[in-house]
Amino acid sequence: MRWLSFLRDGNETFGYVVVGGDGSEGVVDAGARSEFVSLREAIAADALTQLTGSCGDQADVPLADIDYLPTITDPAKIMCVGLNYKAHQEEPGRGGEGYPTIFVRFADAQMGHNAPMVRPLESTSLDFEGEIALIIGKAGRRIKPADAMSHVAGFSIYNDGSVRDYQRQTSQFTPGKNFASTGGFGPWMMTMDEVGDLDAMEITTRLNGEVMQNATSDLLVHGFAEILEYCSTFVELKPGDVLVTGTPGGVGAARKPPVFMDEGDLIEVEVKPIGTLSNPVVAEVAS
Repeated sequence: MRWLSFLRDGNETFGYVVVGGDGSEGVVDAGARSEFVSLREAIAADALTQLTGSCGDQADVPLADIDYLPTITDPAKIMCVGLNYKAHQEEPGRGGEGYPTIFVRFADAQMGHNAPMVRPLESTSLDFEGEIALIIGKAGRRIKPADAMSHVAGFSIYNDGSVRDYQRQTSQFTPGKNFASTGGFGPWMMTMDEVGDLDAMEITTRLNGEVMQNATSDLLVHGFAEILEYCSTFVELKPGDVLVTGTPGGVGAARKPPVFMDEGDLIEVEVKPIGTLSNPVVAEVAS
């Protein structure tokens, strides 16, 4: 099942994608038919299966007509793994430590599928980072690797848009990772039962149609279970928390000459079998 957050008649809601007999895709507005305010709340209540049963398969709105929001609009935590593909470690000459490199994003720096990614006034070095994101479905602390995937509700797609000059001002990534509308997240969460082989997920980033990054999830230095194990040692992971698992080699900053995003570009991140996250790029306008 594909679950998503969206705007309907100007109001935030959530639901799931259904396919009609004619092959057309629509969305069932589960938020309008339940007591849950957000997808995160429904996940926390372990209510997704119940909602699909009670809400049925009759679409309320065509998929093409919705305004997408970040898949999880109100996560308690967004934790990102840096330098988690060997090819990306080789680009800055960093990484290779025995533990994942963790930094955080804030929810209000995110935007959904089709929403503009904003190159801020302060920089011309907005870079792309296509990534696989996993969404926590069951709370846990000190999670064992063998149990890790039972804590996952599903997977989504992330573009960790990075303002490189601010990212590199110190050894801490946070400033360059949290400019407004730089974290693309969507278009939906695919539940675990539909993802299939977790080692065969293929990620491809395209800038204006040109492939910039490509890798498969088996190439992660620290795999999904190891990331959950590590992060849950120092925080309790809670339903709706987002773990962004790392970007492959091919980022714009490592190219010669560097390739950064600006007004008029289209950046797409495809993860098979989940789908494609697409965001047009705009330049921030001084107010």
